[in-house]
Amino acid sequence: MKHMNSEVKEERTSNKKRIDLFLVPIVLIAAFLNLFKIWTDEYANAYYTAAVKSMLQSFHNFFYASFDPGGYVTIDKPPVVFWIQTISAKIFGFHGWSVILPQALAGIGSVLLLYVLVKRTFGVWAGRFAALAMALTPIVPAVSRTNNIDSMLVFTLLVATWMLFRAVRTAKFGWVLAAFAMIGVAFNMKMLQAYMVLPAFYVFYVVATKITWKKKIAFLTTATALMLAVSVSWAVVVDSTSADKRPYMGSSQTNSVLELAFGYNGINRLTGNTSVTGSSHKQPAQTEQQTASSETKQNSNSSADSSQSSNQRKSSSSQKMQAPGGGNQNGMFNTGNPGPFRLFQKGLSDQISWLLPFVIFSIVGLFAGVKFKGPYTTKQKESLFWLAWLLPVAVFFSIAGFFHQYYLIMLAPPIAAFAGAGAVALWSMYKQHNGWKSWLLPGGILTTAALQVYIMSPYVSSIGVASIAGVGALGVILALVLAVRKQRKNSLTNYLGAAAMVVLLAMPAYWAVTPIIYGGNSMLPSAGPDSSSGMGGPPSTATNSKQSGFNGMQPPGSSSGNSSSNNQMQPPSGSSNGGQMPGGSSNNGQMQPPSGSSNSGQMQMPGGSSNNSQMPNSFSSKSSSSKRKSGGMNAEVNQKLLNYLTKNNTGEKYLFATTDSTSAAPYIIKTGKPVMAMGGFSGSDPILTVSKLKAMIKKGKVKYFYLSGMGKGGQSDVITWIKENSKEIPSSKWQSTSSSAQQGPSGNGTLYEITLK
Repeated sequence: MKHMNSEVKEERTSNKKRIDLFLVPIVLIAAFLNLFKIWTDEYANAYYTAAVKSMLQSFHNFFYASFDPGGYVTIDKPPVVFWIQTISAKIFGFHGWSVILPQALAGIGSVLLLYVLVKRTFGVWAGRFAALAMALTPIVPAVSRTNNIDSMLVFTLLVATWMLFRAVRTAKFGWVLAAFAMIGVAFNMKMLQAYMVLPAFYVFYVVATKITWKKKIAFLTTATALMLAVSVSWAVVVDSTSADKRPYMGSSQTNSVLELAFGYNGINRLTGNTSVTGSSHKQPAQTEQQTASSETKQNSNSSADSSQSSNQRKSSSSQKMQAPGGGNQNGMFNTGNPGPFRLFQKGLSDQISWLLPFVIFSIVGLFAGVKFKGPYTTKQKESLFWLAWLLPVAVFFSIAGFFHQYYLIMLAPPIAAFAGAGAVALWSMYKQHNGWKSWLLPGGILTTAALQVYIMSPYVSSIGVASIAGVGALGVILALVLAVRKQRKNSLTNYLGAAAMVVLLAMPAYWAVTPIIYGGNSMLPSAGPDSSSGMGGPPSTATNSKQSGFNGMQPPGSSSGNSSSNNQMQPPSGSSNGGQMPGGSSNNGQMQPPSGSSNSGQMQMPGGSSNNSQMPNSFSSKSSSSKRKSGGMNAEVNQKLLNYLTKNNTGEKYLFATTDSTSAAPYIIKTGKPVMAMGGFSGSDPILTVSKLKAMIKKGKVKYFYLSGMGKGGQSDVITWIKENSKEIPSSKWQSTSSSAQQGPSGNGTLYEITLK
């Protein structure tokens, strides 16, 4: 107990010391990577931005996290992060940057927290290096520059970690409760993903606390009960509220938060099972997987130089486009193929794995000589915590059926912590000539440099052979020189060690800044020379790869006649359906349009615009001064349609109804008026029935319907009824002919009007 009290006094004394001047540039780097040019992102992730616009309008929408101002359906995540974003928008005004700002600050906060957590036990240099590694982990700023949840989630879990460490140091049960309650708060950010850290919390508390087993069990049981109570608090309130008094719970099939938590946002992420149970035809849901055509086809820049676009189209017209899951894209959303080495595959490795070999060598060094029965030093206990965080999360991402690249930010804290703690530990072993352990430092540098060359090799056309060869050569040379000079103690050796660390962080630093250089993707954030495509894979071989976000292809509605039949979407490799995409019919490997579409086999974009299987341009770095509407291919409003709907609205609650959120979001953001996404996020939610829709029309709540071939899912009967009982509005009255306007509902979609008495 005296020892713990002395630690507390030491902590208070250290807090009175001056600011670490070496930390200042690290924080400035993090601030630059997370904040610079976020003001160019006008819509951010339009799905979530529309929800903030709706939540600003009433407490009812705010509490339930309603996607639309009419309170028809919620977004597909719990509300805590969006409460914070709404408060930010209330304070600073509703802008893309104001909904991104909380996540950007959380990214900076995570860097500071990791510094504090590592510094106390492993030393100030370990804290500095850990903070720098966290700041330069590419996926960290890539996610933090968007209004997606994960940056705030990681920050919250690091706050919980700080509370847990303090609970162990002070032996105060209140801090244990606070730590687990904070995980409950994190659950209300992204549900079961927050529980990934629980093994680390349980293992560390059991090993690190010096109390009886009876107290350990009692304390952990109580803390877990509190965590569960906080976790389900919002869900219980929502699920116990009558369905007619709240929005439908988006992306669930039974209108339940708990089903959403343990199904769509839970077990289904591991199994990859996203089948629709609410439709009459059992087929894969057009949930996050099938909305690749919505999520990855963004960042089109309508003001981009037309000659550049033409060159990109010509250079890409002879290439076949691989769909997510195809050989070139290497797994769904380019997340690789499940297996023990998945994190070293392209698409994932360049987001998170740059320092993994060094981390492995660090783990060996930190646990060298540890006996299973103890006793353990404080360093070993906290190393065990970070290991218990790293391994289960790494295993999940190695076997999971469905996730996005930006989820990998969950691995950033333990990797950065081990990089910082390991750098100091391995350097100490190296300097002390500590037997075989002294070889861990040069070995870690050598293998890490080799991996980084492997990670960069698919990007030769973007970053050049010289950069790749330079990193590899410097890494090998410095590792060999350190091995040769192992018996010498002088300042040159110190400089060589510092130089090696700089080399290992050089390319992660470049990758981390790519969302600023080339533009980011707010819906599917990733880092790399093709960061604006949101696919995180190697760049295309288009002439100007820096500006060809996804093979340099054009957005829907482009008037160019340079499209090629060779731009075919390819089915997932190994597909057993004869080359079909999910729910499609065989077409010899070509991407099929949604059922009911009449576009003769052309790839149809959300909102119904045909693009002859073309994909969008990325945001060009040369036009970065303009506002970037990166909320999706429909992140533009068809002003002619909006004018028509506004003029002909006779008091209806909803401006119009459409199949899914992709078409609805820009109009909600633009006008703040209710737009009904009949099938929720992807169009697959079984929200409406024909009888419910009839009642809404008779009550004068809605009369206009924009329908495309996308997003039928569980609402095919409703769509059929609409088509059979409506009057089609001639496209000349509402459809704009300009290419930029065709970002909104246009293309092959149809506008209908229904009035019932």
